[in-house]
Amino acid sequence: MENQATENRRARLRGRVVPAAVAGCAVLGTALMLLPPERPAPRSPAPAPGAQALSAVAAGVPAALPDLAALIGARESHLRRHPEDAESWAVLGTAYVEQARRTADTAFYAKADGSLRTSLQVRRNAAALGGLAVLANARRDFRTALTWGEAARELEPKRWTTYPALIEAYTGLGDYKAAHGALERLMELRSGPAVRARAAAVYRDRGWREDAAAQLADAAAGARAPAERAEYLERAGQLAWERGDREDALRHFQEAVRIDPDQRAAQAGQGRALAALGRTTEALNAYRMALAKQPLPQYALELGELYEYLGLGQAARVQYDLLLASVRSAAVSGADEELVLGQFEADHGDPASAVRRLGAEWRRQPGIAVADALGWALHRAGEDREALRYARIATDKAHGGGVRSALYAYHLGMIERELEQPAPARRHLQEALRINPYFSPSRVRAAREALAALGDVPDQDLPVRDAKAVTPRPYR
Repeated sequence: MENQATENRRARLRGRVVPAAVAGCAVLGTALMLLPPERPAPRSPAPAPGAQALSAVAAGVPAALPDLAALIGARESHLRRHPEDAESWAVLGTAYVEQARRTADTAFYAKADGSLRTSLQVRRNAAALGGLAVLANARRDFRTALTWGEAARELEPKRWTTYPALIEAYTGLGDYKAAHGALERLMELRSGPAVRARAAAVYRDRGWREDAAAQLADAAAGARAPAERAEYLERAGQLAWERGDREDALRHFQEAVRIDPDQRAAQAGQGRALAALGRTTEALNAYRMALAKQPLPQYALELGELYEYLGLGQAARVQYDLLLASVRSAAVSGADEELVLGQFEADHGDPASAVRRLGAEWRRQPGIAVADALGWALHRAGEDREALRYARIATDKAHGGGVRSALYAYHLGMIERELEQPAPARRHLQEALRINPYFSPSRVRAAREALAALGDVPDQDLPVRDAKAVTPRPYR
């Protein structure tokens, strides 16, 4: 009965949006395959500076950087004359968060915090409370995000833009059941591209890849602004990458950048896909372009590892130094980059330090990504039995680990191999290569070598080198 009820809830949740998503998939697939030239749109009066960004910020969707800068300038000027305008303070604070997200300039976080709190001082309002939840999520402070999000929901239960922030906070804390429930409520209050994109993220975390892809296709087809459509295309490209479809991923990433040249996540995605296709010179250039305008630690880690795979150790160290500098800068602005720093330390620095950092991170916010990273750090530090616990949490569907991640399966398989468990090690290493046989040049090679030692080698070739249930518990 419980299984039937779960299936009924899932069908009801998807039933509201999947029929339209099928049409969206067809539209988006055709567009990406044919890429016809765009017809000039009919002339219309130019919107006021920042008007498109205002609409985007109010709806919690991506905004184009030039429009965002215009909106920020207009609101700053307005508030110098009207400092008692609580709504404008909330808009300005949320715009600062979007600016920080799009540029990786964490100095905007402090500006956002000040503006949103000023809005609350003028008048307690759900827009400012929701903006503080968005800010806390951007800083990876999911407990604080949940506190602000719940306050916003209590003040205005039918304000739909509160629910995406709540879903992100629940996910970061590993509460996937609550995230699913918040999505159901969101879909009762609102429909449209932004809601479909949020549904796609929840479906992806549950392992429902086809449903997630359908939602993103429909979201991209229905997006009103180029920046919004480009972001949904980037997410669709990431889904394609996660299932090992290099060419499809690259098409999505390229289209996203064509529509919005400031879509740096798509440029980094191009780097991943191009490296997997053996086009490493182009891959390096794509990563460099992304980092030049959005110097995120994750991009620096990926580029450094690509350099290292290519035997360019000095170039890799430059990227790792950039990663460390970015993490320090983010910490000054209240942003938590302990996850990526722990991942770096585990493989390229001090595994014991990685265990300490990620253990503390797990106690603060026990999400699946942290479980995987902590498990791997423990393995690298020689604590394989404890490592196995967290690696299983990251891949255990009963406790939220439904994400079909090649990296997570690889980590689990390598830990099992070290513990002399050949059958599960073989199964999970093979699973990693089935999920995405290109997920990481160096790790794919290590997986194949491990399988060879275990007596079972998959058929696929390496990418071309050019130039189980476990109950989570507190960590220690």
